[in-house]
Amino acid sequence: MGVIIGPRVIDAGTSLLSVLISPVPVAAGYPSPAQDYFDGRIDLNEHLIKDITSTYIVRVSGDSMEGAGISDGDELIVNRALEPRDGCVVVAVLDGELTVKRLRITAAGVVLQADNSRYPDIRVPALSDLVVWGVATRCLHHV
Repeated sequence: MGVIIGPRVIDAGTSLLSVLISPVPVAAGYPSPAQDYFDGRIDLNEHLIKDITSTYIVRVSGDSMEGAGISDGDELIVNRALEPRDGCVVVAVLDGELTVKRLRITAAGVVLQADNSRYPDIRVPALSDLVVWGVATRCLHHV
């Protein structure tokens, strides 16, 4: 089961990272000799975060979400202001324990679904304490 370790607050006045940006896409097939320079800087906050006051970064522990492209050690950008919807990857607190799962809302109730066949779905019993802490918007995957 994926577990969250220590969410970090992103201060509104703090830039995550300002990096150089290439003026053209980089080929993933054959290399292109056309461009070998970078054109200015890009602020990743503008591209990765919609609401900085409600956004956190959490590190994932475990492999239950590998099918969603989320691996052990990856960091998720999580927006607490978004309304969780069926199919969203969420950070949830179920009976006091944090987990990352895909939220499924069915006629039979709420299911927290792993994206790894080795892990069973968690059908949330009616008397359980479930809080959807936030909705994952991006995964920062290590290569």
